[in-house]
This record gives sequence, structure tokens and C-alpha cells, in this order.
Amino acid sequence: MAENSAIEWTHHTFNPWIGCTKVGPGCDNCYAADLATVRMGVKWGAGEDRRHTAESTWKQPRAWNRKAEAAGIRYRVFCASLADVFDNEVPAEWRAELFQLIRETPHLDWLLVTKRIGNAAKMAEAAGGWPGNIWLGATIVNQVEADRDIPKLLQTNGPRYRFLSMEPLLGEVNIEPWLNPDKTCQGCDDGEGYGNRCSRTDIPRREECPWNQAVQIVTDHGPYADDGEPASVSCDVRTLDWVIVGGESGSHARPMHPGWARSLRDQCEEAGVPFLFKQWGEYVPAGDHLEEDTPANLRLRRGDRCHVFPDHHLMARVGKKAAGRLLDGVQHDGYPEAHHP
Repeated sequence: MAENSAIEWTHHTFNPWIGCTKVGPGCDNCYAADLATVRMGVKWGAGEDRRHTAESTWKQPRAWNRKAEAAGIRYRVFCASLADVFDNEVPAEWRAELFQLIRETPHLDWLLVTKRIGNAAKMAEAAGGWPGNIWLGATIVNQVEADRDIPKLLQTNGPRYRFLSMEPLLGEVNIEPWLNPDKTCQGCDDGEGYGNRCSRTDIPRREECPWNQAVQIVTDHGPYADDGEPASVSCDVRTLDWVIVGGESGSHARPMHPGWARSLRDQCEEAGVPFLFKQWGEYVPAGDHLEEDTPANLRLRRGDRCHVFPDHHLMARVGKKAAGRLLDGVQHDGYPEAHHP
């Protein structure tokens, strides 16, 4: 397994087991499936056995933990790049073994990214509860997944941070309802009594309780009314701690419109939420430089080297390395608090 990972937002990669099943459009061109099938002989998909990794692999995080402690820093560990921790097909005892390892490596921050966020809470409870050094991430690639899965992520109690991995980004996504920088809600009391209607006008909502747009933890206080309900309530609105955005890489990669990435950058900036732009992927905005009839540009202008979006935005396929990770000339490396040694 990888040490000193090339993945931009982590120091190390650890795979407790290998194998998974594709569950959404973001999985269509899964690099892990190709790698595991071709190079490791692990069959991918529903009903296939997951392969537990070797004891030597499981010893690596303890070594990283010792190094981090000695250096007085924290290392981020991505778990798992070739699997999903909350996969239904993984034996529960494997997950309990992993969570115990996480507890025993307190100088590491464990980043668990899942496409099955609805499983996370119950599976973590079965594994003994959330260790305090877990950052829980949900993979979100489009608006449908955002609306469905971000509330589930924010409802999960226990992780140190809750974040989004928006790679491959496949469309424009509005996450503003879950980035609200105002962390408090004045509750549901309009002055006429408990629960009549929202007393705020600046919380994102669609003519209904903002509970459906921002997950809230209710704290009762004040005298109780005659019906036994609290006379008033206040809510702490739980919001996202971090957003990672990236385009797709690989031979069948789909291009990412620059407007999609810019929108998420701007949403995060306005809310004060850390934003990390991981990569363009295979495609990069073409710009005016393609107008020159150089041999390189002529090759790029061939149909299989360019993609034109409906708004006529031109993307050139140059490969992940050449495309880089600058968004409008800026490298965005935001992280929660000071966790970026």
C-alpha cells in the first residue's frame, strides 16, 4: 500500500481490504476497479469476496503514528482508496478491527470517504463507535447526490470533521444550504407559541422548515408550555467543514466544466469553508492558445482531443499532469483548522 501518497490531500494511503461495487455515476470509470482487477486479481462487484490485506500492511499505520508523535505533527491517512469502509459486503469484524487500529493511532487523522454515507452511522456504532480522529467524507458528483447524501453526512454524530469529496465532478452543484456561515437558528417560535413557523427569513428553505436544508441539533430551554412541549427551542446548525473538488482522470475521463469548479470555490469562499482544488483531470480549459496552428495545437483540435460544452466552452485533453491543479491561476489548498503540516 502507498506511503507518502501522491493524492494531493493526504500524506498516506491505507487499504484494510480490497474490493467494492459500483453504485453511482461517479463509479463508472473507477480507477480502483481497474487496478484491483487487472493488477491484483481481485474481482469487483456485488457478491464478490473482499480481500483482507496483509499483516505487514496493517503495521504501517502504527509506524506512521510513531513518526507523527516524534515530530509533533499529524499525518492524514486516506482509508480506503481501493474499497469502501461502509460497504455492505465487508464483514463487520473487519470494520471493528479497522476502528480499533484508528483508536490506537491517535496522532493520525483518518479520512474515510464513502459512497454509502447512509450506512456510516449504524456500521460505526457496531464497530464500537466513532474514534475521535476520523474525518468522514461523502463522495458527491452531482446535485441529486448532494440533495440525497449531504443531510445524511451532517446527521452523523461522532466524526471530527464532515467533508465532501466532489470527484469526479459531473455537473453544477449548489451546496450553499449546507455551508451557511451563520451557525445558529432562532428556532420555530414566531412569538405565538412553540412550533408555529420559522422565525428566520435568511435560512435557505423551499417554503418549508430549513431542517430539510441544514441539519440542526435541537436544544430545549425555557419553561414548558401547558402541553408539555418546550416554550421555545434553539438550534445549532451543523454545516460542512471542508470541500474537495476534482475532475476525472483515466482513459475514459469525462471533462469538468470550469464553471462548476468556480461555483463551488465561490460558495465555499463566501461561507468561509476550506476549499481544496485537487485536479482538472484529463481535460483543461483550452483558452485562446489553441488558435495558433502549431503541431501540438492541431493535434489538440482533433475531435478526440477536445470537448465542447453546450455553452461552447472548449476543453482540451492534455492529461492529468499537464492539466495541473490551478483554478484561475491559483492553487487552492484549504484544510480544516491547522491540520496541514
